[in-house]
Amino acid sequence: MPEFAVQSLLRSPTVTIRDVYCLGSCRHQGAEEFATATELVFPYRGVYVRHLGQDQAVAEANQVLFFNATEGYRVSHPVSGGDASLSLAIRESQLLELAPPALLRDGAALAFRRQCLRIDARTQALMALLRHSLRQNIAEPLEAEGLALTLVQRALGPRTTHAAGATVGRQRLVDRAKLVLASDLARRWTLAEVAAEVRCSPVYLTQVFQQVEGQPLYRYQLRLRLARALDLLGQYDDLTALSLDLGFSSHSHFGAVFREVYGRSPSAFRQSALRR
Repeated sequence: MPEFAVQSLLRSPTVTIRDVYCLGSCRHQGAEEFATATELVFPYRGVYVRHLGQDQAVAEANQVLFFNATEGYRVSHPVSGGDASLSLAIRESQLLELAPPALLRDGAALAFRRQCLRIDARTQALMALLRHSLRQNIAEPLEAEGLALTLVQRALGPRTTHAAGATVGRQRLVDRAKLVLASDLARRWTLAEVAAEVRCSPVYLTQVFQQVEGQPLYRYQLRLRLARALDLLGQYDDLTALSLDLGFSSHSHFGAVFREVYGRSPSAFRQSALRR
C-alpha cells in the first residue's frame, strides 16, 4: 500500500470531494507540500500535526483544517496508526459567499487566516453522513452538493466553531494533551496520567485546556471517541462490540452519550447514512 492514497468521491462544478489516506510512517516533519487549491480538510481517523512556518495544528476529528492554495506546509505523525481525512474544495466564488470575512486574509487571493477551527458535533455528523453516503454510492450528486455546502457553512459558522486563543506555550501544552488522548482512544485516562505525560500539574492542565479549547478535557476525549464511532458504524454489526472497543462502559452508556451529542441513536444514524 502506498504511503499516501486519494479516492475521488465527487467532482462537480461546485465542489470536489476526496477521501485522503496516509499511513503516517514518518514521525518527524516530512518534505514540504503544497495544496493546488484552497481546501477544507476534515480529519476523521487518526491524528497528525501540520506545520506552517513556526505555527502548528494538531489535525484530529474535532477540527477542520484550512489548506490555502500554493502555501507550503509540512506534516509529522507523532502518533502511529496513520490517518484519514475528507477534503472539500469549493468553487472560489461560492466559498467567498460562505466564509465570514473575518476568517479570510486581506488581498486578492482567497486564503484563510487560521490553520484550523474546532467544529461542533453536528458538523462532525454532517461530514460522516456525506462521506458514508458517497462511499456507499447512495447520494445523488445534487444531494451530495447540497450537503457539502451545508457542511462548509456549518464548519465556518461563528456559533458552531471555536477558535483557540492562547500563548504559544499554552497552545503547545494543549497540543501535547490532544496527542496523548489520540494515542489510545479506548483507554480510560485519568487526569493525573495525562498531566504526567505532558509534564504539568493536573490543576494547571485542566485550567489551560479549558481556556484554549473552551471545553473540559474529558469532553474533548468523548468527542474524539464518538467521531471514531461515526467512522466505524458501517463496519460493526454488533454495536455493543463497537462501544466496548471505544472504551465505553456499556452499550447503553455509548447509546446515551451518542444520542446526547448527535441527537439520534447509533442505529438511527447508521440507517440514515448507510441505508441499513
